[in-house]
Amino acid sequence: MRVIARRTLTRFVESLRGQKGQRAVKAALDAWFHEVQRAPWRNSAEVKESCATASIVSADRVVFHIKGNDYRLVAAIDYGCQIMFIKWIGTHRDYERVDAKRVKYGD
Repeated sequence: MRVIARRTLTRFVESLRGQKGQRAVKAALDAWFHEVQRAPWRNSAEVKESCATASIVSADRVVFHIKGNDYRLVAAIDYGCQIMFIKWIGTHRDYERVDAKRVKYGD
């Protein structure tokens, strides 16, 4: 699976500079990224099978729980092309204010 764009993850981690858990968030996102890169998912059922805590929002939208659900990452997946687009990442609290089905990168 190709992830677009890793820079989104890097920027998010940089935005946490000086906060107590920044290193842990970076480690969790790095582990998530490497797991997703190796994933040959063909549908949402396969995502759920390998990431039990992921929430399937629609046929192409998935919410991943990062660092013990402290953070959430919304992604759109094109299974045929094997591409995942990161749409949003933030705290669990901030997630309550977005619509995972419609959120766009930069929202």
